[in-house]
Amino acid sequence: MDWDKLRVFHAVAAAGSLTQAGEKLHLSQSAVSRQIRDLEDSLGATLFHRHARGLLLTQEGEALYESTQNISADLARARARIRAAREESGGELAVSTTVGFGSLWLAPRLGRLREAAPALTLDLRLSDEVVDLAMREADVGVRMRPSPQSDLIQKPLLSVRLRLYATEGYLNGRPAPRTLDDLADHDVLTYSRNAAQPLENLDWIFRGRRRIRPVLTVNNHLGLLQAAREGVGVAALPDYLAALAPELIPVGEEAPGPKYEIYLAWPQELRGSHRVALFRDFLLEELAAHRKTYPPDPF
Repeated sequence: MDWDKLRVFHAVAAAGSLTQAGEKLHLSQSAVSRQIRDLEDSLGATLFHRHARGLLLTQEGEALYESTQNISADLARARARIRAAREESGGELAVSTTVGFGSLWLAPRLGRLREAAPALTLDLRLSDEVVDLAMREADVGVRMRPSPQSDLIQKPLLSVRLRLYATEGYLNGRPAPRTLDDLADHDVLTYSRNAAQPLENLDWIFRGRRRIRPVLTVNNHLGLLQAAREGVGVAALPDYLAALAPELIPVGEEAPGPKYEIYLAWPQELRGSHRVALFRDFLLEELAAHRKTYPPDPF
């Protein structure tokens, strides 16, 4: 069976669109369509149902897509093993993490990694969407929750707590909230409920409290932190981010939020990767220094 046609089929099945698959493969829509027709002719089967909203796999298409997924994963693992066998301390490492952690905590520290490994190039990919490391959408991921995927190596890095913060300027002339119910009398800033969820339990302040109405919701913690620093209101933030803004003071001492772990994850086939080891050791050293500077939340 022609692998080029299977590769095109796999891209179309994943995207559900000839146009999107063509953009990913740098092929015209007509070329993609021709490859799919030729594959269907060679198999004597219809692989897609075509309708106005896109393409749906037929039963035969589902069976073939399962096989191409396995082939694609095997090829990705083989490429990773070959690269890991050749690499030393140089080359590129693709790192996926959230907008808040990557922008505010990780990026400012990368100068020290450059000093330790000047031949290493980082491709920092910031998104609150979780990428598929097993399919090599990145080499390593710094994640705010563990992955259910069994083919990943995962290492807990840092315990974090969500809690409430505000500036002295915002609190000037009004009592600081001590409980979650007190937030009904405050301007509340929080993470958007309909945004990508890098954390679990982001709705903790609203549970059973209909009187709390946020004045601002933001789809990532970077924007939320900046609004809180400017005194817009009381924000629910991870303590490691709030620690970077000395103008923020913790409030709501009777309402500590949930705790979670930050994890570093990478595919099993990169177990022996020197690049991954360099990045892992760098993170552990930086986080150890962070814990000394900002002791764990006492609440």
